[in-house]
Amino acid sequence: MTALESAPLDVLDAYRTCEFVTLGRDGTPTAWPTAVWRREDGKLVVTTCLAFAQKALNVRRDARVALLFSDPTGSGLDNPPQIFVSGRAECPDEIHTGPEGLEEYWRMLFERQPHSKSYLARPLRRLTDWYYLRLVITITPEEVLVRPSAEPPLPRVRPVAPGGAPLRGAAQLAEYPTAVLAARDVTGAPVLARTRPVATAEGFAVRVTADCAVTAGPASLLVHRHDERLNNLTNAVVRGDLKETDDGWLLVPASVLEPMGSGKGLDGLRLLRRTSRATDRYVERRGLTRPPVQWDLFRPLAAPRRPS
Repeated sequence: MTALESAPLDVLDAYRTCEFVTLGRDGTPTAWPTAVWRREDGKLVVTTCLAFAQKALNVRRDARVALLFSDPTGSGLDNPPQIFVSGRAECPDEIHTGPEGLEEYWRMLFERQPHSKSYLARPLRRLTDWYYLRLVITITPEEVLVRPSAEPPLPRVRPVAPGGAPLRGAAQLAEYPTAVLAARDVTGAPVLARTRPVATAEGFAVRVTADCAVTAGPASLLVHRHDERLNNLTNAVVRGDLKETDDGWLLVPASVLEPMGSGKGLDGLRLLRRTSRATDRYVERRGLTRPPVQWDLFRPLAAPRRPS
């Protein structure tokens, strides 16, 4: 029996994305939204392109990871339970230029995110090849928790008074009703919980579920959004220090990351330049040249499935 067999697998499979957390070099748990493929052997697979390789680098340094399935947008489910999975991951330093061994993953991605098929078009290939150069992260689940879908309760604190000095990250968090707290437990392993941060004069007050035993230390808050077809992706991460107070937990912000940009008009062009440069840096640091994508192997997987 694998750890995942205690979870409602039909619900887990229906989620279009989950929050995936790894531990950074400084110990800060940072989560990102990602698509997940469940293999028949009970392991979970996520991939990351070379342009956003930090997740892979973190896994190679510390294999402890966690995932939270908590945003049901596009799943077709009405108020599904949240599913928390913790375990260990591995990510070989092998660049996948084609879909071999990941055919079902890519079929799933093309079906759920139809706009990604446009990246296969010949006019766009020079701009979008970075998207198809992937590193594969395989997770072995060790613990699974099923949480209700109820709205997280508000912290017992007084919000910051109008006109007070804005907290770093307050503008980004204010655009979302909830966020996902990424913290660590007493063993140092990452944990995740969906919460409703409230800005106070000192930081963001948060509450977590009883089964999420967080401890003080480096932590972060993730907000993200996508539409029913995994398009119009936005996300931001507020990193800082989690402290215990008389009223509960408080994240004192230190920095804000917006990998997809802030929504301004030129963000798309800047993102393309940044991803291309990051891809070149990844291969150059390993004494490699940028490998060609096996375009012809991807195209059949993007075609609609024929009825059996």
